[in-house]
Amino acid sequence: MPAFNEGLAIEAALKAAGDALASLDIPTEIIVVDDGSTDRTAELARDRGARVISLPENCGYGSALKAGIEQARFGTIVITDADGTYPAQSIPELLKFADRYEMVVGARIGENVTIPWARRPAKKLLGWLASYLAGRHIPDLNSGLRVIQRSLVQLFEHILPAGFSFTTTITLAAICTNRLVYYHPIDYYQRMGESKIRPTHALEFLLLVLRTVVYFNPLKVFLPLGAIFFAVGGAKFAYDLTNQNFSETALMGFLGGTLIWGVGLLADQISKLGLRGGGR
Repeated sequence: MPAFNEGLAIEAALKAAGDALASLDIPTEIIVVDDGSTDRTAELARDRGARVISLPENCGYGSALKAGIEQARFGTIVITDADGTYPAQSIPELLKFADRYEMVVGARIGENVTIPWARRPAKKLLGWLASYLAGRHIPDLNSGLRVIQRSLVQLFEHILPAGFSFTTTITLAAICTNRLVYYHPIDYYQRMGESKIRPTHALEFLLLVLRTVVYFNPLKVFLPLGAIFFAVGGAKFAYDLTNQNFSETALMGFLGGTLIWGVGLLADQISKLGLRGGGR
């Protein structure tokens, strides 16, 4: 449970998580990674019996998750937020699928989902783009409640960012490499305290989706992009034929499309060699 200045919500979040884990007949632990908080987050977490890992400064959501996962006692990891938005009571249900899937994602598509209206258009657009590029429907791209095998995190650790895009990156990485991922519907509540998400993060998520898919499956990006240039060149060529005047614009469209396809094929070969060297 990464936490940055979550003093208002951390006690309730830990109580809910503790109650959920108490119903399980397996050994568990609760780790709170205090990401350089300036309030009483770490103190309150210790008082609730959590194991606290304190980072010396605010390193980011992804960095906090990686620090906690690295020091966890067990190989099956549940990540969740400390702001009270995710239903801890869903954790036992998600864990039922942990022996069959490398990642079980709590998809925020349940009956009680509270997502600010201002975020919904960008979230929907990013979800659609990611699903198209990854070649599989992704019900929730960046849910913060999920069960992950530590081996999966270690496999992609070199590309997992320090910020909020940790969950987005590991989702795309797992799907693009045909890992076993299961989505289970959950509710999503209104957070306690101030949100750390800012409007500028939408552009960062967009660039991240493109970069991650290019890393694993570059043709998904380069083929349609080259087709756009080729289509523009073809349309301009058809128009020029009616005027009996072949223009440089048509030629540039054809050349641009061909060059983009060539770069895409080269990137695809590099990607395949890299993935082959990295296992599976």
